[in-house]
Amino acid sequence: MTQSGLRALVVDWYGVMTQDLDSAIGAWAEEDGISYSTWRETMRGWFGSSGYVDAVVNPVHALERGELEVPDFEIELAERLNRSGATIEPTGLLDRMFEHFAHAPDMVGLVRRARAAGLATALLSNSWGDSYLRDGWDDMFDEVVISGEVGMRKPEPRIFELVVERLRVLPRQCVFVDDHEANTEAAARVGMVGVHHRAYERTAQELEALFGVPLAR
Repeated sequence: MTQSGLRALVVDWYGVMTQDLDSAIGAWAEEDGISYSTWRETMRGWFGSSGYVDAVVNPVHALERGELEVPDFEIELAERLNRSGATIEPTGLLDRMFEHFAHAPDMVGLVRRARAAGLATALLSNSWGDSYLRDGWDDMFDEVVISGEVGMRKPEPRIFELVVERLRVLPRQCVFVDDHEANTEAAARVGMVGVHHRAYERTAQELEALFGVPLAR
């Protein structure tokens, strides 16, 4: 345990342990022949104009909980995108999308240093199928919680409670890092310390201050 009493670091995957979402999704959209604005409008229709307020029916939530099969989601997503005049092929859509998410080596190094310093570490990710680049996970994480595998998703309180339980720590002993502020706020409501990830340098500084151990490269 650190002097601060914090014992565990939990991180999101896409947008934290990988490059940012805008860059990766933008690269996929260009390759598949749609504009990034078309993607944004489609997501806004499911999540609301703020990006955080859910629409009445949101197939993304069903996908993330494992309640909707990937091929069915791909068909629905392609249909929505194609309303703009595109001709997106639904089969393999998510694989094509997620192949653009490269590891973020700075954050990979930080998590490994945190674990080497004696902190418990975990991955907590909302999944769109199983397109993760899992190389090196055994060296980084003591626990892995994937939404589609456990039937719950962020920002539902119970998924944060599950990862804390698996790490055998109290919520107040755990720091959670996510690039969506709604998720860090939800983690804080169950007693965890939330860190909103925007850039490596800022996140590393915040984590060093919280844990009181050197984590930046």
